[in-house]
Amino acid sequence: MEILQRIEYQPARVSGGYTDRILRIDLGARKITIQELPPDFKTKYTGGRGYALRLIWDGTTAETRYDSPENILVMASGPLGNDPGFPGTGKFIVGTISPLTDTFVDSNVGGHFGPILKLAGFDALAVSGISRQEVVVLIDGDASTISIAAAPAYGQEADEGALSYGENLLKVLNGGEFGDCLAAVTAGKGALHARFGIINSLYFDRKRNRIRSKQAGRGGTGTVMRRKGLRAVVVRSGLSKGHGNNPVDREGVRQAGSQLKEVIAKCDPKQFHLAAWGTTGLSEYMDKFHLFPVNNFQYGHSRESPKLFAGVFLDRYFSKNMPDGCYYGCNLACAKGAEGIELTRGPKAEKVVSVDGPEYETVGAVSCMGIFDAHFVMEYSWYCDEYGLDTISTGVTTGFLMECYQRGFLTAADVGYPLEFGNIDAANRLLHEIATDTGFGKVAGQGVARCKNWVARNYARRNGMSAAEALAELSKFGMEVKGLEFSMYITKESLAQQGGYGFALKGPQHDEAWLIFIDQVHKELPTFEHKANALKWFPLIRTWFNAAGLCKLPWIDVRNPEAANTPEPAKNIPTLDLFIRYLNATTGSHKKLQDILDDSERLYILQKLINLRQGKGARANDQIPLRAMGPAFLNEYAARADYYDEWLQKELGNGELPASREERHRLLLEKRREAYQQLCDVVYEKKGFTSAGIPKRETVEKFGLLDEQADKLLKQFGL
Repeated sequence: MEILQRIEYQPARVSGGYTDRILRIDLGARKITIQELPPDFKTKYTGGRGYALRLIWDGTTAETRYDSPENILVMASGPLGNDPGFPGTGKFIVGTISPLTDTFVDSNVGGHFGPILKLAGFDALAVSGISRQEVVVLIDGDASTISIAAAPAYGQEADEGALSYGENLLKVLNGGEFGDCLAAVTAGKGALHARFGIINSLYFDRKRNRIRSKQAGRGGTGTVMRRKGLRAVVVRSGLSKGHGNNPVDREGVRQAGSQLKEVIAKCDPKQFHLAAWGTTGLSEYMDKFHLFPVNNFQYGHSRESPKLFAGVFLDRYFSKNMPDGCYYGCNLACAKGAEGIELTRGPKAEKVVSVDGPEYETVGAVSCMGIFDAHFVMEYSWYCDEYGLDTISTGVTTGFLMECYQRGFLTAADVGYPLEFGNIDAANRLLHEIATDTGFGKVAGQGVARCKNWVARNYARRNGMSAAEALAELSKFGMEVKGLEFSMYITKESLAQQGGYGFALKGPQHDEAWLIFIDQVHKELPTFEHKANALKWFPLIRTWFNAAGLCKLPWIDVRNPEAANTPEPAKNIPTLDLFIRYLNATTGSHKKLQDILDDSERLYILQKLINLRQGKGARANDQIPLRAMGPAFLNEYAARADYYDEWLQKELGNGELPASREERHRLLLEKRREAYQQLCDVVYEKKGFTSAGIPKRETVEKFGLLDEQADKLLKQFGL
């Protein structure tokens, strides 16, 4: 491997969960520097998302775009990442300015990369600049060197996907064998062409004896990585992962971790069955309650949905009795995988591969295209990972374009073939066109927001109408907010989840406010006030998980039996108490729940300020498509007419309904729009924002964020 730049360094020792160092690499200048952090940095910004936010707030401007040299790609764990004694500590954050939203986006991803980066001496890696040639970065804590090297070639470009390239790289660097002292992140060639490229987090699984992958899937992080000329980052450290955080109180960590593992072992088999099914178990729940996305979110249920339920994947694909955690010590073990899957389509047809997942979101992306074929789900999942494409954005964009075809906005001549719901051949063809930047993939790879404009312009030219008129109609069913495609939950009947998606700072992603289950399944948010309060509280606690270096599933998806005895069971406070004990035992702090909520709110406000600076932070940017509020078209209303008529009658005080279905449909949508605007007013007030969705000056001051840049920004809004 040709070394282009190398430095020697002394890895910092981890103490209380931190190294207090950031590794900064400028690919354009081929400059490698180590930044020592001041003591108060971790106090204010915690780690993970917090570190990414601060670096991007300081290092970018309103003019920065995803492909600007000054854009920063940050990979950061947190103080609680990397302790096998506690479940779910393999997480780290990838943050950057997004190709889809033009503002900050971060994606929470598992595997071994974050923990090993910390053991190699760094709380975060921050990459800027654009390389003149494709490179890999090698961070070797054992050899005490950091290198930028010319990206080696292992075969034809067509054969070098994100997974296969990473496997080759890890094997070569480990002397021809795999080992768990190395991990890597890679992005495939699809990420070069589409705006929704992903980063794969690759790690060696001892039990399966192969390299596995998890994904930083949302917002185009992989696209940024490849546009910088960065093919892969590899980290190495042979230090023990056991007590790798060097906690202040080892026994406290052990006790908190043991208690949480006990809760998981007892409760998961009675609740979500994540250890057995992975997240595919959500498909059945969502379909039962009409929340499963079908035909671009037109419907929430289908008679064909059982073909995609967890039992199908467990019986046909998943390795039974195989504990599949994405990091050591996690007995939730939801990272399911499958071996010996024969591809039947695409350029790798007849190749036998291993598939990681699929996750529920990938299953929902396929049903969103009107397809109910489990084997296609497996192939779709593998190809997206290999190409480096987000399964969610790919599926939602394809579903949107299929509906454009259904409603006459697109023709077969526009696409090159009939793009119909349920047409596996068409969906498969478009997937490969997106990845290779050919055919209609050049349009689809831009994502829903930009596709809406493309379709509107072309449809208007053919039909003698204005592009604005066409765009207004397309926006009813173009499932994106702020430029990010919806993740896979129907929100029509859940005002709480509508707000969860609309107010989500990076766009409609369940990572920030997943309220659909407690609202629509458990019915734990019965009143408007309950929903509004949840939209303040849940994003803050979720922000903390993303800053601390933790997986949320042991908290949100495994209900502690003791939660039933608390005033608000949905918050699962008894389990959160275990996380807070883990934090205090690791870092030596003495925090309570309100303290971590305050720490998170600081990060939340900082992210809101970045959105404002980038032009995505006001009330107008929190508006959601009509379909997210209710049945956008009459066919959706007709599919659940009795349900909608009953809902409308209650809203009207059991008064008489209009005679025509068309009028009932119009009236229902009017009520839904009013409710969402009322929600905006109330939630903004709870968050300390103006009615326009702008943080008040006193809110920014409260969290010590009123620097010169923030002051100038607020003055632009008259604050």
